[in-house]
Amino acid sequence: MMNETRSDGKDGQIRALVVGDDLVIRRGLVSLLDTDNRTLAVREALGRSQALELAQAWVPDVVILNLGVPRQEGMHTLAELSQLYKVLVLAAKDVAFDVDHALRVGATGYLVHRQFSASEFIAAVVATAQGRAHLSPGAVIALAEKLKAVRPLRAAAPGGNRVDGLSRRELEVMEYISRGQSNPDIAKALFLSEKTVKNHVNRIYAKLQVRSRAAAVALWLGAPVDLD
Repeated sequence: MMNETRSDGKDGQIRALVVGDDLVIRRGLVSLLDTDNRTLAVREALGRSQALELAQAWVPDVVILNLGVPRQEGMHTLAELSQLYKVLVLAAKDVAFDVDHALRVGATGYLVHRQFSASEFIAAVVATAQGRAHLSPGAVIALAEKLKAVRPLRAAAPGGNRVDGLSRRELEVMEYISRGQSNPDIAKALFLSEKTVKNHVNRIYAKLQVRSRAAAVALWLGAPVDLD
């Protein structure tokens, strides 16, 4: 069978493969995707072997992997899938080790159950299909805490020379990002519009030469970790 061509979500229509051993969660995610007009097609797989077989034949734009129990098996599945496909991980916990491990293994995004709405889930799926990292606030905070423990913040300039190029306002926004705050949260805290905050975030990414919140936080904390 010939592989189909990926759309990568650029035309607003994506193919999503939902993988997980929990039938209730899997079907719930499929239902959410089926009701959104940005999703061209959705398929589901029970576990590793079925996921790999279906992914190879169907070539999804994004794989949504629900990390179940045992988690080590889920990490093995993630490692194999992420070599060829963009993977959005869904997990029950925002433990720093789990978040860091998943990102290092190859996850593009990491969502924590009960930390996202239906619309936020769809946004994360679309972002992942387009190659943009998307993490739940708890995951960002957990990652930041882990990086702080490994390498404390420098008193002068976190993130090195690239951070020196940020404006005062961008430094303020970056501080909120490092705490796991979303754009709406930052907008409220700084009395700005969400559009203005988004513009600041985009400029921060450009100056720091990163493509994701996780990578920006890692650089901000001075960690030698490439997460974008």
